[in-house]
Amino acid sequence: MSTTDARIALAERVARSDGVSPLNEASRIAIDAGAPARVDRTTVEGGDLVAAAYAVGDAPVELFVDPAHRRRGLGRALLDAVLGDGEDRFWAHGDLVGAQQLARAAGLAAVRTLLVLSRDAAVALPDERPLEDVTLRTWRDDDAEALVAVNGRAFADHPEQGAMDLADLRARMAQPWFDPAGLFVAERDGQVVGFHWTKVEDDIGEVYVVGVDPSAQGIGLGKALTLRGLHHLTDRGVERIDLYVEGDNVPALATYGGLGFTERARDVMYARA
Repeated sequence: MSTTDARIALAERVARSDGVSPLNEASRIAIDAGAPARVDRTTVEGGDLVAAAYAVGDAPVELFVDPAHRRRGLGRALLDAVLGDGEDRFWAHGDLVGAQQLARAAGLAAVRTLLVLSRDAAVALPDERPLEDVTLRTWRDDDAEALVAVNGRAFADHPEQGAMDLADLRARMAQPWFDPAGLFVAERDGQVVGFHWTKVEDDIGEVYVVGVDPSAQGIGLGKALTLRGLHHLTDRGVERIDLYVEGDNVPALATYGGLGFTERARDVMYARA
């Protein structure tokens, strides 16, 4: 088994045990593509990969240990090694008790929370309401550069999403779940001013990304795009709809709460105190 395959297999064992993947989508795509990693430390015993720490680009480190090899200090040893390399930010997907204990023992503090919200797809949605001078339509191939530009402006202060470029966009669109019919674009005066990218995997729908250009904020476009995508996902017959939102984004939390979303899980970033 290649190192790439072994790392993915380890992540899948962890996910089955913990109920949450230790790797986010960007890391999975990078590993599958063999992209250069900023952090790529592993622990091998008896020829088997039993622990790994991984990070690509400017992303925080994701560290995970085989469930059959826990409580032996492997996680702490790997964490200390990565800290010794100068790394100081770590994702704890699901913020499980073991991750909390490891972070405290290493003197790390929670600095960011990413909430996973969900709604039952069987619950009725509000009707869509058209916006004056705004057209909502599905994706076209010639929208790529405009979408990346809007994304960059909409998420200028977001550490991950705001960095998406054309190569990242194409990599995401190459994933098996991508469906152009589930990517909605908002146009005003012939210009792309927003989008809602939906995702469906294993009968679970996701509000993947909703981006609104700053020039079009304040007119209700974010809610209109969100509803368009939610109706699409409901029509697809998904069981549940998930989304990710920053824990301190009060306006977004209020909007999603009004649409029937409640917290299902959370990811927490830990850093040196």
